[in-house]
Parts: sequence; structure tokens; C-alpha cells
Amino acid sequence: MSSIFSNLKGDKVIWATAGLLAIFSFLPVYSASSNLAYLHGDGSTFNYLVVHFFHLLLGFCLLFAVHRVPYNYFRGLSILMLPVIIVLLIYTVAQGTFIGGAYASRWIQIPVLGVSFQSSTLASVVLMVYVARYLSKITERTVTFKETILPLWLPVFLILALILPANFSTAALIFAMTLVLMFLGGYPLKYLGAIVGVGVVFLAIFILTAKAFPGVLPSRVDTWASRIENFANDDDTEADYQIERAKIAIARGGVTGTGIGKSVQRNFLPQSSSDFIYAIIVEEMGLIGAFGVMLAYLMLLFRIVIVATKANSTFGKLVVMGVGIPIVFQALVNMAVAVELFPVTGQTLPLISSGGTSIWMTCMALGIILSVSAKREEIKEAESQETDDENPLDILSEAI
Repeated sequence: MSSIFSNLKGDKVIWATAGLLAIFSFLPVYSASSNLAYLHGDGSTFNYLVVHFFHLLLGFCLLFAVHRVPYNYFRGLSILMLPVIIVLLIYTVAQGTFIGGAYASRWIQIPVLGVSFQSSTLASVVLMVYVARYLSKITERTVTFKETILPLWLPVFLILALILPANFSTAALIFAMTLVLMFLGGYPLKYLGAIVGVGVVFLAIFILTAKAFPGVLPSRVDTWASRIENFANDDDTEADYQIERAKIAIARGGVTGTGIGKSVQRNFLPQSSSDFIYAIIVEEMGLIGAFGVMLAYLMLLFRIVIVATKANSTFGKLVVMGVGIPIVFQALVNMAVAVELFPVTGQTLPLISSGGTSIWMTCMALGIILSVSAKREEIKEAESQETDDENPLDILSEAI
């Protein structure tokens, strides 16, 4: 066991926080999966627990492998992966999957494994690394908006345009996080303001086009509109079913909760093990569990900022913030949806919700962060070794 831990490089608090969240996730997933077990199985949640275990196992294997790669390699890998991501997104959109009459082409099937994969989540990580790479190149000089259009904004808007028709919340999250990374990387604010304006105009054009020609440009515009209207409207409707059940679950939780495995609303929430798992956590563990989970993500954010601050290069600082902040932001969005501070978005709770793609990409992002942290540790060890190897007489003579 000690040999395993000796091979774990990078920030130990991040390792511990990720591990604790993963271990903790078995409780709500096992409890919340009962609804799916009765609807689509024999009533046993054990199979869902096993699937979740293998998702986490593969995720942490990916985390370990990625964190052993020198983080500078990700600069070149982001360029190589960008066209692959675009092809995957085009393939995903071309499938034209419809669920309940609504356009919902988000997943592709991995042929050999027979599992579904959400390509937009991988696109988010790759795009953030690519943007961090570009910003690190221009940080020491003044750039014009014109020279950044092709190498920077064209890939960003192309990826967003391919994600938007089926997954508005993910596209909005990626766009927001890209702007945050741009701001942290010193990209001129006047250009960012112009980009926000362009983004709003393109979104308006897309919505109007989708409304005018629903057969030509399938999308989930009607779903987005209904979610926003339901969020703004105080009247309870049939479309508010999930959020109302989530609020009931939270109200039942109180301070200490009803007890692990004793949730009632898990039997009524369709997405109890993924999108609304936070409501189940609050129902069973109360405010203690609710604040405990929130503090874990805030601790993760704190350590991400520490790693970024101590990184030995501009690219290291930016890539840590670029792939790290979206994890915490996504978690906060998931919690906000459960308590009706946000409209329903479909964003999962990282490392806790069931779902392979979310777990794998979160682990990949954490692996990149730990790779940056590990490099810092190597530099400190090398400096310490040099100090220990110095001749005391040489140090004395230099002092004299």
C-alpha cells in the first residue's frame, strides 16, 4: 500500500478530496438508483453500484496515468486533439437522436465497449487546454483582435456551435469558463466585451432560425424556453415536476436528514442518481451532508488556486485554472438547480453523480492539475538536493 501512495505525485489534498468524494458517492448512488432499478430492472440496485464502481475505477486509472505525464506535453496534445474533437462532435450531431420528440443527440456509442460517451464533455477539457496554450503564448505581448480570430476564436465558436443544438447548458458553461480563462490570462477586456456581444447575436440568430425552420435545424430550443419560463413563473406546472420533488426532498432532510437509504423522493425523481442527486443527499443526510459536500468542492477550489499560484510557468497556471474551475462551477450549478436557484440544466455533480463520461473527464482534468503540481514538487526536490550537495566550505567562502 505504501508503494502505491509513493507513486502518487502532486497535491495530496486534491488526491484526498477526490478520493473522499468518490468513496462518498457510493452511498447516494446506491440509494438513488432504486427508481431506475424498479423501472428498468429487477428492483436490485446492486448492478448500478457495480457499474458506478467500474466508472470510478476507470476514472482513477485515467487520473493516475494523466498525472504522470509532464504537463508541457498537453500543449501539443491539445492541438492534435482539436480536429479529433471536432470530428467527434460532427459525428454526434449527425446521429440526430430524438427523445420524446426533442432533439437530444449528445452521446455516441463506443463500438467495442458498448457504452455511451458524451463527446461535449471531452471537448470542454481539450478546449480549455488549447485556450490556455494560446494565452500563454501571447501573455508577454499586446495582441490585436484580428490576429486572434483564426487561431483562438474560430475553434471556440466552432466547438460551441456543434454542442449548442443538443446541449445548451454545456455550451453556455464552456463559453462562460472560456471567458473567465481569457480574463485570467490577460486577454483585453474590450475584446471580451465584443465577443460576448457576438455570442449573444449568434445565439439569437440560432434560436430564431430553429423556430422558423424546425425541420431543417433540429434543436432543443423549445425545451430551453420552457425551462426558463417555468423557472421564472411561480405557478406549479407539470413541467416543474422534477424541481418540485427535489425541493420536497430538501425540505424533508432538515438538519440531520432522514437517514442513509431512507429517501422517499428517490422513487419519484427520474434523475435521482445523476442530475438531482444533491437533493437525495440533503434528504438523507440533511444540512450536515449538504454543507459537507459543498465544503469538499470549495476545498478543491482552494487547492486548485494554490496549485495555479505555485506553478512554474504561465501555461501551468492557466491550464490549472482552465480545467479546474469548471469542475467546481459545475458542482455549484448542480446544487443551485436542486434548490431552484438556477433553471434545470442537466449538469451532474462531479465524482458523485452516476455516469461514466462525467467521472472520466473530471478525473482527466484533475490529472492535468496534479501533473502541474507534481512538476512543482520535482523542482523543489531538485533545489533541495542541490543545496544539500553544496560544500559547506564553498558556502562559507561565498558568504565571506
